[in-house]
Amino acid sequence: MKSDLTVRLADRLSRLRADKGWTLDQLAGASGVSRAALSRLENAEVSPSADVLDKLAAAHSMSLSRLLAMTEASFPAHIERDDQAIWRDGDTGYARRIVSPGAAALAGEIEECRLPPGSEITQDGDDLEGQEVHLIVISGYMHADQGNNTYSLGPGDALRFRQAGALRLVTAKGQGCKFMICRLSG
Repeated sequence: MKSDLTVRLADRLSRLRADKGWTLDQLAGASGVSRAALSRLENAEVSPSADVLDKLAAAHSMSLSRLLAMTEASFPAHIERDDQAIWRDGDTGYARRIVSPGAAALAGEIEECRLPPGSEITQDGDDLEGQEVHLIVISGYMHADQGNNTYSLGPGDALRFRQAGALRLVTAKGQGCKFMICRLSG
């Protein structure tokens, strides 16, 4: 028996491919997932693995979390702070709070981020190529490398771009940075 999630994922994957005007062969080429597997996924004959979903999300220039959120039929209008997911990198201390998670009916998601003093992170953007990104510094200072450009950012500064490769963020030894990132799907 097919799960409700498998059916919703099949429908979403089929609509994403149709929206781009792609054949199954074209999506197979873009994602590295076989044509036969794609057909079975779109017909809800099998449930996709996390690895396959990640490849398909990348082919559609979105994050895995965005793809999964797009399968939800509705979304809460109000998200209390205590209900917002938090992710921390134990190695760097980098922390992200998902302030406004993605949803099928919404074009974006917003994260509040904290990068400790003397830290460096690189967000590989290859799987999000072309996605619109807005980064706004709330407090502190950092340097951002995006493409072939380096920016010095301070409180109130905004950096906006279409994802093209990695985004590298660096804070000085004595100064961390709190910032917001908004990612918008095409």
